[in-house]
Amino acid sequence: MQVTQRRFGLSGFGLKWIAMISMLIDHVGMALYPQYLFLRIIGRLAFPIYCFLLVEGAVHTSHKKQYLGRLFLFALLSEIPFNLLVSGRLFYSGSQNVFFTLLLGLLAVFALERWRASGYGTVLSLLLVLVAWFARTDYGGGGVVIILLLYLFRQQKLLRTVSFGVATVLLYGGLQNYAILSMGPVLCYNGKRGPRVKYFFYVFYPAHLLALYWLKNFI
Repeated sequence: MQVTQRRFGLSGFGLKWIAMISMLIDHVGMALYPQYLFLRIIGRLAFPIYCFLLVEGAVHTSHKKQYLGRLFLFALLSEIPFNLLVSGRLFYSGSQNVFFTLLLGLLAVFALERWRASGYGTVLSLLLVLVAWFARTDYGGGGVVIILLLYLFRQQKLLRTVSFGVATVLLYGGLQNYAILSMGPVLCYNGKRGPRVKYFFYVFYPAHLLALYWLKNFI
């Protein structure tokens, strides 16, 4: 079922900008100004908005393999920049970048879409939650759970918002509770894609990680 379009509000393009800018602010706070907690609070908006947009893309795409391939490619390209920023090393097993979380979440959504009636989709999606948890992807298995909730309640705004809030508090708590504020922009979504800038938002992730690593270590 397609999201009802409204004349006013935020397009997918607008939501991507909000997510990207809040992510940048978050990572600036993490890498350069950890003493300023408000930077990390602003950054809590990013991940849920990206999850919401992932679900929108999953529901409307007619090129599922290309979508999965794109996420996998940028997960690989982003891993070394991510490792450098969070650990200062080229290889780090303690955490994997957020593209892997989004990739596993997308696989879980597609599994539910295809095999939900038989029950296989539920089993596969839960297995993918465990994969994210054990692989230590950014936001972990909880990130995949949040993607699944946004998918399951995508047509019910109240349930979507409440389930996201409850899951965030139960799975993370602490600073991450501020992520509930991300549902404000999401509720303003007008169902329109907006201008198409296919790879800019993908490339920005590894590029800004490298830039922040350089700023942190060489200035």
